[in-house]
Formats: sequence, C-alpha cells, structure tokens
Amino acid sequence: MGDRTRTLRGKAQEALGKAKEKTGRATGHDRLRAKGAADRVEGKARQAAGHASEAMKDMADHIKGRHHK
Repeated sequence: MGDRTRTLRGKAQEALGKAKEKTGRATGHDRLRAKGAADRVEGKARQAAGHASEAMKDMADHIKGRHHK
C-alpha cells in the first residue's frame, strides 16, 4: 500500500469511526460507540504512519540529491 493510500484510508477510517461513535452515542449503543472510537484512533494512526513514511522518503530524496551534486 502506498503512503498516500495509507493516509487516505486512514482519513476514511477516522470519518467512519466518528460516524459510528456519534450513532452509538445517539442510540445508547455502547458497543457501537466504542468500536467507533477505536476505528477513529486507528484511522489517525494510519494517517500518521502515512505522513511519516512520506516525510522519510522526501528526506531520503533530498539527501540523495545533495550527494549527487
């Protein structure tokens, strides 16, 4: 999975988690609310991993560019 794909999937998972969390809260369904909270946190973690990986690749490209000059 590419870095940008990981980031986008993380955003989607976070949004789905928020929706589940709100639905669970509105209906009094604690399990759905908890699952939504977990999905939201996992989505944020995926986004962070995608951003970190992108930053590492950018840094590596920058370093390679300096060594080739």
